[in-house]
Amino acid sequence: MDWDRKRAVCPAGKISATWNDVVQEGVAKTVVAFAALDCIPCPAKEQCTSSRKGRRLSLYPRELTETIRTARAQQQDGTWQRDYALRAGVEGAIRQATHTTGLRRARYRGLAKTHLDHTTSATALNLIRLNAWWNGHPLDRTHHSHLARLQLRLAA
Repeated sequence: MDWDRKRAVCPAGKISATWNDVVQEGVAKTVVAFAALDCIPCPAKEQCTSSRKGRRLSLYPRELTETIRTARAQQQDGTWQRDYALRAGVEGAIRQATHTTGLRRARYRGLAKTHLDHTTSATALNLIRLNAWWNGHPLDRTHHSHLARLQLRLAA
């Protein structure tokens, strides 16, 4: 992308035909289109686009596009992936708590009863995790419906 000259270059080296600043669904975007005469005979067309008319890009404003590109480059770093793995573990624990014990909604009125509910739910989760650890069964990483679990049980 060459934002200053308002042009883009495709993987085959062709330069965009049009560059238009538009508003799509209330969001400011830049629509870049390549000439159909460049795209139709191109040997790399299948890797580039499925359109019969030619490649068309819909981009967010320059600042946002560059921020997204920078963030995606940072995500390839091992430090970022290690930090995100910690976050994923925490989110997994929260998911388990909300799905297993229904902690999204308080069952009782009053702070003392709600606190007791949260405490007993946390204890139950700890017991579930200890049971899985002691029996050598990893915690279920995916959610299966009752019907899917029944099918798996019948197939085994």
